[in-house]
Amino acid sequence: MRTADVTALAALVSIALFVVGLKRLSRVRSARSGNQLMAAGMLVAVVLTLFELGRIDWRWILGGVAVGAGVGVATVLRAKATAMPEIVARFNGFGGAASALVAVSLFWAAVVEDPTATSAVEALGVTAAATAVLTVLIGGVTLSGSVLAELKLRGTVEGPARLPGRSLAMAVLLGLGVAAGWEAVVAHDATLPVVGMLVLVAASLLIGVVLVLPIGGADMPVVISLLNSLSGLAAAAAGFALDDPLLIIAGTVVGAAGLILTQIMCVAMNRSLLNVMVGGFGGDVEADTSEYVNVRSSDAEEAAMVLEAAERVIIVPGYGLAAGRAQNAAHEVAKALIALGVEVRFAIHPVAGRMPGHMNVVLAEAEVPYELLVEMDRINQDFPQTDVVIVVGANDVVNPAANTQPSSPIAGMPILDVASARRVFVIKRSLSPGYAGIKNELFERDNTVMLFGDAKQVLDDLAAHLHLARR
Repeated sequence: MRTADVTALAALVSIALFVVGLKRLSRVRSARSGNQLMAAGMLVAVVLTLFELGRIDWRWILGGVAVGAGVGVATVLRAKATAMPEIVARFNGFGGAASALVAVSLFWAAVVEDPTATSAVEALGVTAAATAVLTVLIGGVTLSGSVLAELKLRGTVEGPARLPGRSLAMAVLLGLGVAAGWEAVVAHDATLPVVGMLVLVAASLLIGVVLVLPIGGADMPVVISLLNSLSGLAAAAAGFALDDPLLIIAGTVVGAAGLILTQIMCVAMNRSLLNVMVGGFGGDVEADTSEYVNVRSSDAEEAAMVLEAAERVIIVPGYGLAAGRAQNAAHEVAKALIALGVEVRFAIHPVAGRMPGHMNVVLAEAEVPYELLVEMDRINQDFPQTDVVIVVGANDVVNPAANTQPSSPIAGMPILDVASARRVFVIKRSLSPGYAGIKNELFERDNTVMLFGDAKQVLDDLAAHLHLARR
């Protein structure tokens, strides 16, 4: 078999692994194997690309693989499931940075290291030079935006920051970046191309900061999805610069998947992408300080007595469950109820937590069976026939104000209709508002009882009382 045939076959295998892996990511049960298939596809693509280039010292390649793999493994092994949003943001940044470095190195080899080169356009061609500039621009935005998103998720950078003249600053930085990129690829001077590339890198990094800084924590799931898409687009642009069809396909798949997920997140929040990127929502918003009336509270023992008599129970996890590291305790409650003959399921809202699929990841860490996890669209119709709902650390995604208050900041947002259940237990430290900064009407409903306290402790107490009921 000819070398060209082997290369084509390897490319086909890589593409097939990407497509099948992406398909398997659509279901919780098959997501793990889908991730592994896509990783295998990326490995084939990297090896094939290096083989086709053929001019790179393999010692550098093996060293890079060892360092990169070491950093990746160390990062994931040290991270808890509650920190997955930050890790995803970091890896998005790594992806954008890698693509930008590829473009910069291509420019450097063609212009700086080649004494016979007159300009990047003449050395690389118009398409490669233009896409190299685009790669640096998108990659830089992805890197700085992802770093800032991680800092916001960690709480190091608080809330949305008001930036006067933000739109003008974005336009100026974008214009400066484009102008610098143009100078970098068309200038014949020995110094101007390098200066232009450095200005382009600086402008792209600043654009990422200006883009993400005004956006609040409530919108971080959308931001992470968008940055994931940008990392894919940066890779696709690098593929055009390198004239590598495989990299173009892989980057396009990631970019398209990220855009689709971004749209899903926006629909789940009933907000447009433009509205999200304008920023200012979810962080330093002024909280609704009006007092609650008709709020009833109880303790774990009384709640356990109600749960013992139930036939159907739905547990609704929110970010409070992840922050309190209460996923294992929630699973213990579910197992205790199942042992009593109760039907138990977990209701998953698309934007519960701080990234798409955050609750799925957290519950998977606690080894909650996949078949117990049910998405909002499938489970909402079952709440009226549910005896008890246990809300753990969720707020805005269960607030009936989304349906009853047209002027509410969350008006029209699809929510989990827990208020229609016969009884609702809400586990929460206090009556403090969620990211939207508004009262939760659910807390005042006649069928709602508050269980105040640490999520893990309350769930542990519930599990203990339920286990005693079996004896």
